[in-house]
Amino acid sequence: MYDYIKGHLVSKQINSYLGAHIVVDVNNIGYLIHTGKSTIERLQDEEVKIYVSLSHKEDSMSLTGFNTKEERDIFNILQSVSGIGVKLALLILDEFSIAELVDIMIREDFKELSRAKGVGTKVAQKIILELKDKLINWSNVTPVDVADIEISKDINQDVVVEVQSVLISLGYSANEAKNAIKEVLNYKKDCTKTEDILKYSLEYLSRLA
Repeated sequence: MYDYIKGHLVSKQINSYLGAHIVVDVNNIGYLIHTGKSTIERLQDEEVKIYVSLSHKEDSMSLTGFNTKEERDIFNILQSVSGIGVKLALLILDEFSIAELVDIMIREDFKELSRAKGVGTKVAQKIILELKDKLINWSNVTPVDVADIEISKDINQDVVVEVQSVLISLGYSANEAKNAIKEVLNYKKDCTKTEDILKYSLEYLSRLA
């Protein structure tokens, strides 16, 4: 229903009985948007653009917001795990960046994931078990056309396809993924690992947002 809300930042609260949240004024309508501490700390300007997710329960509706589209999309993916709700998904995203979180999934490092508040060992294992395939083996992924991408002999072509799969799972188009990967491989000649190419691809895409 909503992709983002752009307007004047009226207030931001980290410690409140409502939880961490901001209020954004758009044409004299104040939108209360729940969010995480890390999102609030990065809000420096009075005019803001917040990517939002709408949660609909039987007795209420609420908005949760993020600085970037990637964070919003991974937030939605996290909630697809049974037992992971808004609060726990926000705590995980407060603890880890998107690149760090995806790297944890690739390496299946449940101990690292359990550092997040409220995430025990069993929950961390469950998250990785249910989400790794969603992030890496996304269905109906169109393989990257590598014809015009300069790939070092040290890089396995499967790594490029894996990175693209993750980017598409985060909501990017195949073309956006290809352009990001091409940019990274052209200027980061030492990048050969999935997690490194993914990290720099996400940084490149976030600058375009």
